Amino acid sequence: MKKKIYVFLALAAGMVASASAQNTLTAKEKSAGWELLFNGKDLSGWRMFKNKPADCWEAVDGTLHCKGSKTDKSDLRADVITNAKYEDFELSIDWKLGAQGNSGILYRVTEDYDRTYLSGPEYQLIDDDNFPGKLEPWQKTGANYAINPPLVSAAKPIGQWNNTKIIVKDNHVQHWLNGKLTAEYTFGSEDWKKKKAEGKWKNAEGYGMSPEGHIALQDHGAGVWFKNIKVRKI
Repeated sequence: MKKKIYVFLALAAGMVASASAQNTLTAKEKSAGWELLFNGKDLSGWRMFKNKPADCWEAVDGTLHCKGSKTDKSDLRADVITNAKYEDFELSIDWKLGAQGNSGILYRVTEDYDRTYLSGPEYQLIDDDNFPGKLEPWQKTGANYAINPPLVSAAKPIGQWNNTKIIVKDNHVQHWLNGKLTAEYTFGSEDWKKKKAEGKWKNAEGYGMSPEGHIALQDHGAGVWFKNIKVRKI
């Protein structure tokens, strides 16, 4: 009986330790230059794109949650962006989607245009299997949205946590999902310019043109959660 109690207490202690480790940096991460972007309690360090009034984001249960607007009117919806801007960086972020969820992580975002995606490339997050309507390959999770389809399918089942890494160095970009490379490209390369000119962004003059910008999380409706958001400049 005592052994069972000790095992239970050990498991409980492990769960508490695991929970307390969320949204924190280890000493090793701090020494390597990592910066915590979300404290698990509030939206410190973040604001709405163009400071737009919105009621769609909240900090709840240690997550940054897009709950959707109470009215779902566009005037109360907005992407949330970091206060700081980043040029070359490594970003690590955990996320999960609800059923039929849709969102994205954007980077090098400027506020010179009406939408975040008109300047910043998007790491796509979506319910690949159950989203209503047909998805093009470049719309699937891990893609460089509307430019590079994912190299592999690496998302976990809906409702489970995933880890995304985005690495930008000297205009070379890598998208990683759960340890697998899903997209790779170079800003300004001939291949990139060709795909931009022939695709969705052909008339978006500012797309991918800024050497630095904000990191943004997309409000595409309710049902996406983020945590353990950390970045280091490289």
